[in-house]
Formats: sequence, structure tokens, C-alpha cells
Amino acid sequence: MAGLVKAKKYDWKDSNLALFGSKLEKDVKKESAETEPAWQGAGLEVGLQIWRIEKFKVKHWPKDEYGTFYNGDSYIILNTYKDPDTDALKWDVHFWIGRYSTQDEYGTAAYKTVELDTLLDDGPVQHREVEGYESEKFKSYFKEISVLKGGCDTGFRHVAPEQYEPRLLHFSGAKGHIEVKEVPLYKSLLSSGDVYILDLGLKLYQWNGSGSNKDERFKAVQYLQKIKDERNGKASAETLDENDVSTAHEFYSHLQDGEPENGDSEPADTGKVKELYRLSDADGSLDMKLEAEGDAVTKDLLDPADVFLLDDGKNCIVWVGEDASKAEKTKGMTMAHQYLMKSTNPFIPITVVKQGQVDATMDMAFAA
Repeated sequence: MAGLVKAKKYDWKDSNLALFGSKLEKDVKKESAETEPAWQGAGLEVGLQIWRIEKFKVKHWPKDEYGTFYNGDSYIILNTYKDPDTDALKWDVHFWIGRYSTQDEYGTAAYKTVELDTLLDDGPVQHREVEGYESEKFKSYFKEISVLKGGCDTGFRHVAPEQYEPRLLHFSGAKGHIEVKEVPLYKSLLSSGDVYILDLGLKLYQWNGSGSNKDERFKAVQYLQKIKDERNGKASAETLDENDVSTAHEFYSHLQDGEPENGDSEPADTGKVKELYRLSDADGSLDMKLEAEGDAVTKDLLDPADVFLLDDGKNCIVWVGEDASKAEKTKGMTMAHQYLMKSTNPFIPITVVKQGQVDATMDMAFAA
């Protein structure tokens, strides 16, 4: 599948969420939301619902694929749960952006998220998730997250095993949550602490790092069996233990030397001091000004008349006051996105919390 991925990774530094805050986004009304076929039954029962953006359309993602995402696509994820005190339904809605998703795709996911929020009477807490930088809340929905190469325009479901281009799957994590990610075919990316599957179509190798744990190994075995089942038993498999396999083994011949050009980057650990900004249009234009930083950042500073942005280096929280102007309320996500694009951690999760809503990520950010 590696050869099917879109050729160019989108350079987010050159872009904003163009459709957020535009006339298109602002004109989204509940009436139009009610005519969107994909939203039928959305948020009416406890559980998870996922949609993928396909050529500007919102399409249901198959339940047996929940937890599997393709890096050429954008998705909308709705989690519905009950308030433990009142039994009322509550929601979190996320839009997830793959690293090769186009601006049209993630722009559509963004404004359709606003539309779904409108349909549910502004009840959901909204989140932006970027591949590789997902929030803990997002990860908690899945026992396993698989991020694979490809997308809706690649026909990934219809590739025969004989035509597969080699792919390397990386398994990491611990009991309760294992992440599966397709990574470039490089020897340098093999970590002794993890497990990998090399998928050659009709031949499969499971490579167990010497320091990998039993949960990673077990999950890889399950995944290996799933692949074999999908190929009607035509594929054979071999398990390799790092300390027992020769570097001359065929497994290594399918991996390149050196480093990948666009290696996966982790969020920078900058030891950032918390910063709280106020978004206000009191003077006629929407401005963002630093309100407090470090230990001076407290919930007491939140003013219902405005919108606030809290950046702690790991999450970006937008708090929307109930008395904020319409422009302030609708521009929170946009301003957060634009702010992060100029920061050292542009892809960290964004969470939009309206006054009165409860969100654990926001509580922890203020308490830390």
C-alpha cells in the first residue's frame, strides 16, 4: 500500500483551516444539518460513530474498521455518553486529519463538525486531532489504533495480495491500548522495545524486538491472523525474535538503510510555560492578547464576555464565554489553529469548551 499514498505531504505551515470562519462555515444552519443523510441517528444513543470525508461528502465508516484510519483521509468521530448525575446525553466530536489529507478534505471535516455541533444544539465539546498527535481522550475510545497509508481515492480495499507493495506495521503500547502505525521501510526505524509486521502480500514476518512486551506481541499475532484470514489462507507467516535472527535474513533485505526523508516527528518537549490569551472584539476588531502566564493562569480569569485560549504545550484549550459576541464564538477554533501554526507544536490537539461544559483535559490544563 505504500505506493498508493498521495505523493505529497501537505505543508500545514503554509495553510490555515481555510473553510473555518469563512462564509461557508458561518452559514451552516441547523436546517441544512437536518438534511444531511449521514447525520440521521447521530448522537441519539450512547456509543461511538465515525464518518470519513469522501469527495466533500460525509460517509459512514464501517464499524469493523473503527480504530483504523488512513493517512490520506480526514474523519469525524462522535462519542455519545450519559452524564453520570443527570442521565442526559453528552457528546465529544472530533475531526481527525491524516498527514496526507488534502486541504479540501480537512476543510470539509472541519465545517461538517460545526454542522454536527449545530444539529446537537451546540452540546458537543469540539476537538481537532492531527495524525501522530492525538489527545488522550481520542485514544481512549479505541483498544487499538491503526494508521495505514492510503485513502479513499486509492481503492485500498481492492488490492490483491499478489499486487501488494511491501509495508511495515509498527506495534507499540501496553495492555489496554496498542497503537498500530504504518511506517517507512527503513532498518533505522526498528526499535528493540516494539514489534513489527512486514507485509509482503503473500509472505508475512512478525519481528519481535528483544525488549517488546507480551501485549505488543499478542496484538501483532492477532493482527497477523486477521491479515491471513483476509487473504483466504494464501499468505504464509514467520515469527522472528530480534536476538535470534541473522542480519542476513530475507526480512532485512526488504528494508532500506539510512533515514527516511520525512520521518515521523514527535511533539517537541519545550518545557513550555502555560499561556492564557483573551480573544475579544470589544474595540471593533478581533484581537488576541496575552492575559497571564505560568502560575498566574487560573480559572478565575475566565470572563463570560470573551473567549480564551490556553496553551500548555501539550493541548490547546479554547474556552467560550456564554456572553461572548457571535464573532468571538465562531472564531475560537480558527484563532487557535492560526496561533498554533506559528508555534513550535503546531499539531497538538485543540479542544473547544463552551462555558458550562465539563472537560477533563481543560481541568487538568488549568490545574497543572
